[in-house]
Amino acid sequence: MINARAGQQEALKRVAVALQEGGVSFALAGGYAAWAYGAPEPEHDVDVVVAEDEAARAAEVLTAAGLDVQHPPEDWLFKVYTDGAMVDVLHRVCGHSVGPEMLGRAQRKEVLSVWMPVSDITDVLVGKLCALNEQRADLNTVLPAARAVREQVDWERVADEIAGNDLAVACLYLLRRLGVVPEGPVVERTLRL
Repeated sequence: MINARAGQQEALKRVAVALQEGGVSFALAGGYAAWAYGAPEPEHDVDVVVAEDEAARAAEVLTAAGLDVQHPPEDWLFKVYTDGAMVDVLHRVCGHSVGPEMLGRAQRKEVLSVWMPVSDITDVLVGKLCALNEQRADLNTVLPAARAVREQVDWERVADEIAGNDLAVACLYLLRRLGVVPEGPVVERTLRL
């Protein structure tokens, strides 16, 4: 019996390899992307992003690779099941389409012995913060990840991109008070909103 974390890791590798072999542009995202930059390993899920205009082809490539692709009611992702684990394949993040600009910022990194594109850490933190809402305001993954990768993040860009999400701004304020986020004009302006 494969444990949950090992299942997630195997699923991550299978999806990444299948997308690469299928020629689909993608990037590891979410908690495992943060982990690739030094944050704690996530416990819940694996996320990858693909360009919105390549989402259908990505699903076809993954299905052809023998993976179980499911399309939930949410229209911004599909799910891939393998090795007793699930991988979310997102083509919109925080209400915005994933496109070449976001994928172009990804860095190739070795993750679990597989070289793959990993989302830019600033994009990862923006995504984590923008995901906060009144129904899901859990800071247990955001705070440790932000602290672990703080020196690699463009906090000014984070502040600019999250300014419309009150919970994200509140978390940024907390991170600023904890000394994780440095001073900067955009950070200070965002926190005064």
